[in-house]
Amino acid sequence: MTMTMTMVAPATTDASGEQPAEVPLSPAQLLELLDEKKCAYTLHHHVAVFTVNEAQQVEAAIPGAHCRNLFLRDHKGRMALLCLRNETRVDLKRLSLLLNMGRLSFGSPDRLWQHLGVRPGSVCPYAILNDRDEMVEIYLDASLFEADTVNFHPLENTMTLNTRPHDLKQFLEQTGRMTHILDFTPAAPQEVA
Repeated sequence: MTMTMTMVAPATTDASGEQPAEVPLSPAQLLELLDEKKCAYTLHHHVAVFTVNEAQQVEAAIPGAHCRNLFLRDHKGRMALLCLRNETRVDLKRLSLLLNMGRLSFGSPDRLWQHLGVRPGSVCPYAILNDRDEMVEIYLDASLFEADTVNFHPLENTMTLNTRPHDLKQFLEQTGRMTHILDFTPAAPQEVA
């Protein structure tokens, strides 16, 4: 079952500066869905953050493992959303082998909006609910499950949701999205001797 909630977004523009007709799933709708599925979470409001470095000041006040997300595509157009702990390092060349994909690059802002319905800086595992055509594979870092709680934006980078990793996985699967749990250690950059 794939969620198809939409709402009008009068103030949002896409990367070209044009106003789209609708936004797939809003943060408010996501929170309602989390409540409906009885997924426990704590919501934190903060200034907008766009990079891991900018997030460090915000993270100091929020307990749990802090995470980042990579939206990637290969030369054949296959797409992947990786949800990683901040400490998990990956090399794109080695990652392509691990994921059995072609040469990887970062998805463009337009592709990100088209498939996940979020802007750069707001990528998160919850955005997979906007992938109505199920074109994006989602991979959760196995090390997330070593933490008591994990932190991701709820579709907008002015908030952070803190939840248990198993609750995150269960929620995504309850909403119809298969998640892959993967040890990214084989994709770590090789140390130069």
